[in-house]
Amino acid sequence: MVDEKLIIPPERIEKWIYLMRGQRVMLSTHLSELYGVQPRVLVQAVKRNLERFPEDFLFQLTQDEFANLKSQIVTSSWGGLRRAAPYAFTEQGVAMLSSVLRSRRAVRVNIEIMRTFVRLRSMLQANADVARKLAELEKKCDAQFKVVFDALRQLMALPSTLKKRPIGFQVKEPRARYKPSRRRA
Repeated sequence: MVDEKLIIPPERIEKWIYLMRGQRVMLSTHLSELYGVQPRVLVQAVKRNLERFPEDFLFQLTQDEFANLKSQIVTSSWGGLRRAAPYAFTEQGVAMLSSVLRSRRAVRVNIEIMRTFVRLRSMLQANADVARKLAELEKKCDAQFKVVFDALRQLMALPSTLKKRPIGFQVKEPRARYKPSRRRA
C-alpha cells in the first residue's frame, strides 16, 4: 500500500539539486527535510558510518561556497546563523544514505531522489544531442546561405555607370514658336 503523503513531487527535489565542484549534489539540510529528520540527526548518522562515504560521495561546503550559495538563494531556508556549513551529497552519496537511514520513509524518498537524478541525466543528454544537431544544421545552413549572400553582394556591386532615368512623366511635344513682339515706341 502506497502512502500518498510520502510521495515527494520531482520538482521539489529538482530545485534542491545544485552543481558544485563539477558534480550534481544535494545538501544535508534539504535531505534532512525530505527524510523527515533533523539535520544534526542526518549528519550524526553519516559520521557514525563515515567508511561508507568517501570523498566522491560526500564533502562539506567551505564557508565561501556556503556564503555564495546563500546569496544565490533569496529566501534562505536555513535561517539564522549556523555553526558549520552543510554537507553536500553526490548522487552516490544519496544512494548510500538509504543504507544508513533505514526507515520506510527514507527508502521511499531515496527512490524518488534516484529517479529525479536519472531524469535530470537523461534531460541533459537530450539537450546535448539537440545542441549537437543544431550545430550540424547551422553548418549546413551557413553553406547554403553563403550562396545567397554572395549573390546579394554581386547585385550591390553592380556598376553605377548605368544611365539613370529621370523619375516622373515627361511630355515630348514640339516647342511652340513665338514671333518676336514689336514694341511701340
